[in-house]
Amino acid sequence: MEETTRIPQTIINTQLPDMSLEIYQDNNIKRVNLSDYKGKWLILFFYPADFTFVCPTELVEVADMYDKFKELDVEIMSVSTDTAFVHKAWHDNSPSIAKVNYPMAADPTGRLCRALGTYIEEEGLSYRATIIVDPEGKIKTYEIHDNSIGRSAEEMMRKIQAAQFVETHGGQVCPASWKPGKETLTPGVDLIGKI
Repeated sequence: MEETTRIPQTIINTQLPDMSLEIYQDNNIKRVNLSDYKGKWLILFFYPADFTFVCPTELVEVADMYDKFKELDVEIMSVSTDTAFVHKAWHDNSPSIAKVNYPMAADPTGRLCRALGTYIEEEGLSYRATIIVDPEGKIKTYEIHDNSIGRSAEEMMRKIQAAQFVETHGGQVCPASWKPGKETLTPGVDLIGKI
């Protein structure tokens, strides 16, 4: 894949680029390929940097819900431009980050961040971005935030549940704030006379 920054409208329903990254998980540093996660849902959870203020609140909230994500066959991978050794140091020195047991990926060259349009060139950091990838490796959602605005793990859960529902219920779509058990819509049928 060409090493250029992609913009959101060109990224949805495209294949996640396969890259090799170092991750820190379970007190180990190892190298993985993004293609290793094919066959399950993947949430890439980009954040600017370790040892910061907003980032730990997000990472811990996701860690608190990690088992619920795994029950849905979802892997979470946080990504920053720190090295895996910095991830380990943060994990070892922060009681909050010690709760994180999902893979913490290192992108110190910004290669993945650039490929997915989250990289801030003048800072060498990533914006806060959340990307949901389906089991085939296709990008289904793309959300990016200013780094001063934290995200919600509950909303991430709602989006993955909606993406999984749509994937398994062809022809149905999920309306605003949809949650499992709520009504869905069938385009061309449910909207006639309702808009």
